[in-house]
Amino acid sequence: MTTTGTEAPKPRAGASLLLLASGASFLAVLDVTVVNLAIPDLHDDLGSGFKGLSWVITLYAVTFAALLAPAGRLADALGRRTLFVTGVSVFTVASALVAASPNLGVLLGARAVQGLGAAAMIPASLAIVLTDSPPERRRAAIGQWSAAAALAAAVGPAVGGSLVDLAGWRSLFLINIPFGLYFLYGATGIPRTTGTGARKLPDALGTLLLGAGVGLLCLSISKGSDWGWSEPSTLTCVLGGPALIAVCLLRSARHPAPALEISLWRERTFALANAAAFFYGVALFAWLLVGVLYVTEAWDYSELQAGLAMTPGAFAATFVALRVGKLPPSYGPRLATAGGAVVLAGTAFLLAFTLPDQPMFLAYWLPLGITSGIGMGAVTTGTSTAAALSVSPLRFAGATGLNQTARQIGGALGIALLATVVAGRTTGIADFERIYLISGCASVVVGVLGLGLTFAKPPAPAAPTSAPATTATSTATTTDRKTPDADTADTTR
Repeated sequence: MTTTGTEAPKPRAGASLLLLASGASFLAVLDVTVVNLAIPDLHDDLGSGFKGLSWVITLYAVTFAALLAPAGRLADALGRRTLFVTGVSVFTVASALVAASPNLGVLLGARAVQGLGAAAMIPASLAIVLTDSPPERRRAAIGQWSAAAALAAAVGPAVGGSLVDLAGWRSLFLINIPFGLYFLYGATGIPRTTGTGARKLPDALGTLLLGAGVGLLCLSISKGSDWGWSEPSTLTCVLGGPALIAVCLLRSARHPAPALEISLWRERTFALANAAAFFYGVALFAWLLVGVLYVTEAWDYSELQAGLAMTPGAFAATFVALRVGKLPPSYGPRLATAGGAVVLAGTAFLLAFTLPDQPMFLAYWLPLGITSGIGMGAVTTGTSTAAALSVSPLRFAGATGLNQTARQIGGALGIALLATVVAGRTTGIADFERIYLISGCASVVVGVLGLGLTFAKPPAPAAPTSAPATTATSTATTTDRKTPDADTADTTR
């Protein structure tokens, strides 16, 4: 992290700033994990079909993916305090707009803006941890910051289910407002920085091209069957989406401050970790949403019951992620990614062919939820660790941002695929089984790619990666750090 014009840290810039950064990480991740529980209630309130409602998740993922990587550069260009305040402000205002949305159109627009705010909050909060924590406590501080995101992923389903069941879907977003105001107050304790002229602002056009390209591609997948695959509107999206993404990649290859650090793909292990993260995103996002839809529709669970049913898997994922992060780097990422993918694929295929139409929580859902959580925790940590360890410490930030962008893009496509299969509330068991089959196939690809995550020589030391596996959008990225302690940087998810 390179900044200029930094004030001397105030006394509160230790534990209180760590708590502030951890709280922002918690809130951003919590808002991802609770939204799945709102889909049934949104349908009842707004009367929209599932394909339209799926964009409540997709738009957040698309804006988050497009802005996450370049947001890290803004921490240097603008200063961590400015980026943090901006991100929290945007997130809080957007949360209020989402809660007050009178129709689906307003809700989707506000949700996209909320993703923008979260994309700034995550790297800004990590920059606070790295810059404002004493060097001797930096590793422990990163661990606490990561644990906050892991806790949000674990408690998110239960919290979301409880709020929706008691106060409706709008309460999920209203709770962000007091927390956002508190974070803005706490931001007064962040030392001021003037940024640095040595870093250029990220490529705005490339970022826009990436977001638009992914959005059009998702739109073509989710709406193609309704519009007709041979219709001009569908063909425009099918061809235009990949074309815009290709232009973004070409710009990133030549731009001095690219939207995506694609030069990192020259490292074979990192490229494989990115590909694995992409297919894992496809499996993960679809898996988490279809689970909620299945137990609420096929088993007639309430939102509260659905949230509680999803929680054991989330806690299992968090526990495994924390343990797997301590494996030796020489084989840990490969073992975690390939092994976790095998567990995840096996569970998915079992679900795809054995889903019961009557509630069987203790004998069926609970054990399979725990095994799926084990697989998710292992894959999440394996891919993140491989991405970080396959580059030099000075490039941890760019590696983390690109890896998480790949997962978010995969997740957006996974939700779009789900929307083409699950067309509405009246859905048969076979439709849910198809989604698990798709997730299982994507997990097989992750496992194959995971076998290639090898290191020719011992990598530079890095803090163990720990992250929640149940949120598509828990990420950590910041600008390339050129401090003596850069090698202690960690990443989640």
